[in-house]
Amino acid sequence: MSFTYQTEEPAEDKQSTGNGAVAQPRPPVPVYTIILIASFGVVAAVQMLTGLDRSILLAGFVKQDFLHNHQYWRILTGAAMHGGVLHVAMNGYAFYSFGKIFEMLSNRAHLAIVFLLAALGGGFLSLVVSPNGISVGASGGIVGLIGYLAVYAFRRRQFVSPAFRKSLLINIGFILIYGLVLYQVIDNFGHIGGLITGAAYGFIQIPEDAYADPREAGGVAETLGIASVGIYIAACCFCILLMFGII
Repeated sequence: MSFTYQTEEPAEDKQSTGNGAVAQPRPPVPVYTIILIASFGVVAAVQMLTGLDRSILLAGFVKQDFLHNHQYWRILTGAAMHGGVLHVAMNGYAFYSFGKIFEMLSNRAHLAIVFLLAALGGGFLSLVVSPNGISVGASGGIVGLIGYLAVYAFRRRQFVSPAFRKSLLINIGFILIYGLVLYQVIDNFGHIGGLITGAAYGFIQIPEDAYADPREAGGVAETLGIASVGIYIAACCFCILLMFGII
């Protein structure tokens, strides 16, 4: 996927390539993306160690336990669990692919907020439409990032290439079709809820002024971003404590 979002950089931040061209600054390290992936990666490792099926029953989004046993934490811990090695590997790859773009185009605080809200939004829509069964996986939060980026790509069309917009739409279409084809094993409504939540956040957060930089974040957003990362890490730690039988 390609995109071009240019701002004026101080002269000292630019480096010559030696042939007269000016090298652009390197993209930022996607810190929050890496932290969040590492968090659910550790949970997945403990799942394999303690037993996959057992771990899902203990900490997955078991909807009947959420509704009838008041285990409301499951909507978060379910977003930290995965159904196997392939599941966590695919989600980790997708998260990194879209997360690094997100942190380049917007502020990392917004990535953490979108991920957490989309995970919750996907869980709630899944619960409303399909109140039975068990859901696990961070994909609702990841699809939320795609929803945000889609809004960004169209609201900032002056700076984003048509190829990037097309790629996002293809990814959204693939996710929806993939979920419909494999509806028996994929929580399609969790994906849709996450997509809607991320897009809604994008409409609210991305300024309508095309030249206002979405990468700027105030103190409130920065604090909420840190809190969102902390909440997700806490949910991952809670999963691990449950799986080891400590709580």
